[in-house]
Amino acid sequence: MYTRVPDPRISLTAKGWEDAEACGRRIHELILSDGADDWKVYFYVSPYKRTLETLRGIGKAFEHERIAGVREEPRLREQDFGNFQDREKMRAEKAIRLRYGRFFYRFPNGESAADVYDRITGFRETLRADIDIGRFQPPSERTPNMNLVIVSHGLTLRVFLMRWYKWTVEQFEGLSNLGNGGMMVMQTGSGGSKWFSLPGRYSLLVHHSHEELLEFGLTEAMLVDQEW
Repeated sequence: MYTRVPDPRISLTAKGWEDAEACGRRIHELILSDGADDWKVYFYVSPYKRTLETLRGIGKAFEHERIAGVREEPRLREQDFGNFQDREKMRAEKAIRLRYGRFFYRFPNGESAADVYDRITGFRETLRADIDIGRFQPPSERTPNMNLVIVSHGLTLRVFLMRWYKWTVEQFEGLSNLGNGGMMVMQTGSGGSKWFSLPGRYSLLVHHSHEELLEFGLTEAMLVDQEW
């Protein structure tokens, strides 16, 4: 498909639709497990056709009144591989990338993971500002039980986690891609200690086991950071 269809216009397969709908059901169940009755969900989505379709698949699990909003966010797009892709040339380029380094290698006429990092840095600042000002609902309708879902692509999501948690390039290069329809869940932990009662930072360990995160590529040192 990549040789003749622009990457942003590639659609989901039938299996992709099934994965998206199953992911929506998992997210819905996860939110319900919190026990709140005034929850809402807000989506940020890459403008690529397959991510927009993924969002529609996920959205089938939610009643209309539970969806606070959707924002199409171009900074969440897939890594640019350089327009149409020649199969043999791309195979050679990916072999070179392994020697050069997965983070810094830039595809001809395309992007490196480092380039994606730069635009994700801007998105992160937007996201933090949105959270701080509570832009997801009018003031009279705000609920603290707001769930944010980012519908994006494998490398972009890994770079987002790298930027959020300040992981190093070496740590990033040890991460695996999520499977199609996969998800990583960040939630504020109980945090604090006997000295403090402040809430913890967003952690992956609230909803993922040590074993899951080790399989994803986190090191023991990265897990220690998640624990507090």
